[in-house]
Amino acid sequence: MKALAIILLAAFELVHSAPVVTPSKAATVSELITANGQAERIKMLNDSDFVFDFFHPSPDAVSSSGPDGHVIAAKLDNFPVLVGEGIAMSVGYLGPCGLNTAHFHPRATEFNFIVNGTARAGMLQENGVRLVLNDLSAGQATIFPRGAIHFEQNLGCEPLIFVAAFSAEDPGTTSLANNFFRLPSDVVLATLGDYHLSQDVQEIEMEIPESVAFGVQECLQRCGLTRQS
Repeated sequence: MKALAIILLAAFELVHSAPVVTPSKAATVSELITANGQAERIKMLNDSDFVFDFFHPSPDAVSSSGPDGHVIAAKLDNFPVLVGEGIAMSVGYLGPCGLNTAHFHPRATEFNFIVNGTARAGMLQENGVRLVLNDLSAGQATIFPRGAIHFEQNLGCEPLIFVAAFSAEDPGTTSLANNFFRLPSDVVLATLGDYHLSQDVQEIEMEIPESVAFGVQECLQRCGLTRQS
């Protein structure tokens, strides 16, 4: 386990060093979807098509990024061999106190495994259901059911890695705060309950970070960090 964590932590710096640009895989995905069974699909693919490199991903594999980390995803649109398999996988790299902000996957359940460090994982399934909150140590995992709002927070001062498996090859991701403010502005204001908040709402929207952000203030203070670090 320790050796795996060291290898994956080294990849934290490698991911953006030399991205490999690959052509669009849309045509391949379409052909595989319409193929006459798995045997025909294998004939259409090269051996190398069955390999996904999380350490040197193509740009389209970076599914989430922000000021304190990123998530690399192997899914239908960038790894066509997954067609018909009903699975996908992500590897998340969270910096010190890094937060994979609240989001949900509309088409898949997530099984999230912590490789190193300690992570706080929270989940809300639906209206009227209590918050499920756990602190996970290296080697532990948790489930986020399909459509459940959830987050992962690195509680430590060193980078953390998680591996997430999904029950669909096209799980989808919707970041909660970022997408909320994409709604019509009058709907946003009405939802917040006060039409007089327009200026404040605009300021809030401008401050929302990308989906992997610096986390809670307690952790930042403990690790000697600021949101501008």
